[in-house]
Parts: sequence; structure tokens; C-alpha cells
Amino acid sequence: MGKNIFIAILGLAVGIFGGYCINKNYPQVFSVKSQNEISRILSPLGLEKRQVIGFLPYWLLDKADNDYLKYLTTITYFGLTIAPDGTIEKFTNPGEAEPGWYALDSGKADQFLTDAKKNDLKLSLLIFNGDEKTIAKLVSDPLPHARNLVEEVAPIMKQYGFADLNLDIESVKDASEEARLNFTAFVKEVKRRVDKENLGTVTLDTTSISLIKKHMNDVKALAKIVDYVVLMAYDFHYIGSYVTGPVAPLGGSGIDAEFDSEVAVMEALKIMPAGKLILGAPLYGYEWETLSASARSAVVPGSGITASNRRVEALIKSCTDCTIKTDKLAKESYLTYRDEETGTYHQIFYPDKKAMTEKVKFAKEYGVGGMALWALGYEGDDIIKPFGAYK
Repeated sequence: MGKNIFIAILGLAVGIFGGYCINKNYPQVFSVKSQNEISRILSPLGLEKRQVIGFLPYWLLDKADNDYLKYLTTITYFGLTIAPDGTIEKFTNPGEAEPGWYALDSGKADQFLTDAKKNDLKLSLLIFNGDEKTIAKLVSDPLPHARNLVEEVAPIMKQYGFADLNLDIESVKDASEEARLNFTAFVKEVKRRVDKENLGTVTLDTTSISLIKKHMNDVKALAKIVDYVVLMAYDFHYIGSYVTGPVAPLGGSGIDAEFDSEVAVMEALKIMPAGKLILGAPLYGYEWETLSASARSAVVPGSGITASNRRVEALIKSCTDCTIKTDKLAKESYLTYRDEETGTYHQIFYPDKKAMTEKVKFAKEYGVGGMALWALGYEGDDIIKPFGAYK
């Protein structure tokens, strides 16, 4: 009897490991649904290592002062700006260096990169552009522009030890089918050349709304090309919102909102394996001025500002008349206080340790490939602690 049980367990282990190897190297063999089920099995067994990516923007280098090494697997430097022809912008005006390029080239980011490499963290180089006109020109001739990009970043990646190229090309308008096809061709050519140069992996960032809108990011097509997709599941409410509300709600769709993080993840998992999906989570919220203390109140136009988790933690410690509540569906906290001078109220919806613990639990349940944090330097003392037991 004991021998039969041993053989059965051994057979199961061989089957799982064989499935893992095939899924990893030949994912096209399995349907997306089957790949998601494989990820759900393998992740708890430790066969698929979860990623914890920390985005490190050049403007937060002086504030990013936590001990990230025990929480992260990857540091993504944000970043270099891509020009209309695919080259890297190094100057914004004659004699004026582009700030992302300058921070990297001047050595300002060296200590972060050196410490990461010493502690076996992966380094990723992010390429960014959010200007619609520039992006339109970029995709107008995708293949040579993709060639230009890889030719420019290859020596940079080798010099600094970057092993991933992160593409954060953020067009948020509806796009023509031609533009969508051209952008897919651009990413495909970038991926081909990155592989040819043996530079590492390619990661794509996408907004949640691009999963259901015809934006230039054809996520279904792009997910078949890149190694990882970071789903930026935040800014459901933002600086310009007309009413206050959660920035990265975990739930609430169909009750308080049309869309939330869970629905976004479920949509993403219809078109890509769970192990490829990285759930983005914010380390910041937003503050608005309102005429009422009630949640989801109308906002005073033009009053929205970013509220880092660090600033909110400090405010909570010093504020004597702040009221703190939790949106139970969104699983996000909000803080209200009154401005004595104007008589108006201020509301801040923000992520905290409790909210991040829920996000980590959610990511585990869905077996996604990891989480990504925007951005290092925004965090206070506690919000990243849940990742100590996650990766």
C-alpha cells in the first residue's frame, strides 16, 4: 500500500513538473484557461516565483529611503523618454538634459542599481512616453523605430546590468485598427531584437481600461508577445475626478462603480496566463476639497492633489480632528478633515498596510505572476511590509 502511494505521489509530481516545463517553454500548447490553472497549482508550490516590482522614478530618488531589498525582486528605473523615431531623448532643449536620462547618466541612480545587483534583484529599464502626437509618429513606421530603440538601449542595458526592458507607452485615446496593428508590430519587433541581443525579458505596462477599450494597446495581441504585462490597476478616481472615491478599489463593481481591480484582473486572465500578469498597486492616493464630509462627495474643481502614503501617515499622527473610515467594498481607507479657514472639507482616499494586505491576499488567490508598486519613495513605514512574506 505504502509503495503504491509513493508511486502515485511521484507520478503526480512528475506530471506537475512536466506541465510546468511545457507551460514555461511552450505556452501555446495550453489554452489561457489551462495556463491559469497551472499557475494556480505551481505558485503555492514555489515553482513559479512571484515578482515584486518597485518602480523607481528619477524624481523620487532622494525620497526612496526604505530597505527595499527584503521586499522586492525587481527594481524598475523610471525612466528614459522615447522620441518619435524610437531613439532616446537625451536633451529637452539645447544644453538642457532630459531629466530621466540625466539622473541615470550622471550616476544619481547608481547606488540603487549597485545595491540591487549585489542582492540579486533584477533591474528593469523603463521606456516612457505619454504624448499622443509623439506616439502617433512612433507607430507610423514601427519596424525601423523599433530597431532604433533597441540599438539605443542595448549598450545602456549592458552597461548598467538591466535585464528587462519595460515599455510604458501610454496612449489613452481610442485608436484606429491601423494604429493598433502598428503598435503591435512595434512591440513584436522590439521583443525580437531584445531576444536576438540576449538582453533579457520585455515587460509591457497597460491601463486597466485598455482591456475593454480599443486603445492602441491591443492587450490580447501584445500579451502573446511580451514576457510580462503590468496591469496598472489604479487611478479609478484621479486628480480630475468630479467626486471623491477609491484610487485602486479591490471591489465595488456593479454597486459603487462600473470597474474595479478584481474585474480588471478577471478580464486580463481571459486573454493571458496568470503567471504573465503583474498586478500594479499604488503607494499613493488623492486628496480633494469638498463641500461635504460624506464619501463620494462632489469635488471643488481644480482642488485634487496627489497624497503619498508617507504624507498621509504623517498627517494621521498630527491631525487632531481627522476622521478615518474604510470603504468596505473597495477595501481602501479614506480620511476627512475640515479646513478651518475656508469651512470646506478635505477627503483623502489612500492605500495603507491594511489595503495592501488585501491586495497581496487577492494576488495569491488568483495566482498572478506578481505585483508592481508605484512608486518607491511614496511609501510610509508600513505599507510595503505585507510583501515580506509574498515573494
